[in-house]
Amino acid sequence: ALGTSEASALAQGGIAAAVGVSDTPAAHAADTIAAGDGLVDENMAHLLAAEAPARILDLLDYGVPFDKDIKGVLKLSREAAHSARRVVKVEGDMAGAVIMEALIRQVRKASHIRILEDVWAQELVLSGHRVTGVVIQPRTPGWDAPTQIIYGAAVVLATGGAGGLYALTTNPRGAIGSGMAMAARAGAMIADAEFVQFHPTAIVSDQDPAPLATEALRGEGAVLVNADGERFMSAVHKDAELAPRDIVARAVFAETAAGRGAFLDCRAAIGERFETEFPRVYGLCREAGIDPKTEPIPVAPAAHYHMGGVLTDANGRTSLDGLWACGEVAATGVHGANRLASNSLLEAVVFGARIAEDLKRLIPSSVIYTEQILPPPAPEKHENARKDIVRLREVMSRHVGVVRNAKGLRRALEEIGDIEARAQSPWLEAMCIAALLITAGAWMRRESRGGHFREDFPQTDPQARRGLLTLARAREIARSALAIPPEQEGQIQ
Repeated sequence: ALGTSEASALAQGGIAAAVGVSDTPAAHAADTIAAGDGLVDENMAHLLAAEAPARILDLLDYGVPFDKDIKGVLKLSREAAHSARRVVKVEGDMAGAVIMEALIRQVRKASHIRILEDVWAQELVLSGHRVTGVVIQPRTPGWDAPTQIIYGAAVVLATGGAGGLYALTTNPRGAIGSGMAMAARAGAMIADAEFVQFHPTAIVSDQDPAPLATEALRGEGAVLVNADGERFMSAVHKDAELAPRDIVARAVFAETAAGRGAFLDCRAAIGERFETEFPRVYGLCREAGIDPKTEPIPVAPAAHYHMGGVLTDANGRTSLDGLWACGEVAATGVHGANRLASNSLLEAVVFGARIAEDLKRLIPSSVIYTEQILPPPAPEKHENARKDIVRLREVMSRHVGVVRNAKGLRRALEEIGDIEARAQSPWLEAMCIAALLITAGAWMRRESRGGHFREDFPQTDPQARRGLLTLARAREIARSALAIPPEQEGQIQ
């Protein structure tokens, strides 16, 4: 159903916008550029920051009850790598859920919007180089319902990210990179595919997706400690717990790999205020059997956000005529190699508004209709599909995760190819294509930068640029990597 499977509703932090008295869009853009580690499109970052305050006003008009003080002024918090308090929140850590509720109410009230629920978009329809529609199928247990084409004068992808490709993720299960896979199959250019952000403080539990301990906790003074109670971030970065996410994630990963474990200690900084100021995280902790008021929270890095995706311009246009992309599925260039905290919801609303204006100029009216095109497909072999999905997620976590190297990436390319070759599920096929794009991009980037860390190439290459890929090029990269003889695997650099 609408609003039940997207990552936006899980967002805890809020939306970054320079609405404070002493803050400026220029400062917000500067922080965005710095966090992106040399690969941010600076013009896009300034555009994002400049339009942020107006989009906050839009959301207020839509009924989003952002937190305010007794004078009616928006309350602002600070998160990692921000130079000022500029994150607008709702009920402490409920921003994503409340914003989505408000937007869904508006959509359901709009008579000109037709909603199709419980369907999955499988493939884009092309007429020459132009996208003219999308193939959809109702989501049934056996994927055995008839498929349809929805034709339109424009197609906008807003399908979310790819965290579900990993065994440990904060993303909902539907976030498998399906939009990126659809666009890539149609020939669209993909950018920055290798850059996956791992949130450093997912709560260790048996839940899937993993619950998240928001960065705002560290913004309020919570610290990261190991099992011995030693605070370790102070020795890693001058900003300690408020260092960029990639640095904190690798430090948490290193402590865990060394057997010392990692914990977020909120007792001194938040303590008894936890339940009222961070109700969502408090509830998640209690569900996991943890009382964050009296004990540290065990944490681990989890796939959280994909900086890469379908290459777009300032109006959300992709390399294919008739196709726009918005949100996490898009690669606008504002995140570079590492997204700044609370810029994700902001990117969605800023570029969503820009796409709407672009479509109004180009397409004053359109006719949409559906057409059944195929009989029900052959039933899937569910058990094999489930096993292969688990296997793929484990492969991505093991070899294309927080720390990468050539041997692991080659192994991942081999495993992805094997799983794709036997896939009998369109869902699994989409996962394999998205995984291939990320892994091929990581193979080609022989440096470390932002969310992409190669232990065999730990330095940053000052000459490196944004990575661009098509699906055909990704397959060429995989074939080339796998052509290396097994006896030379130890010599891969």
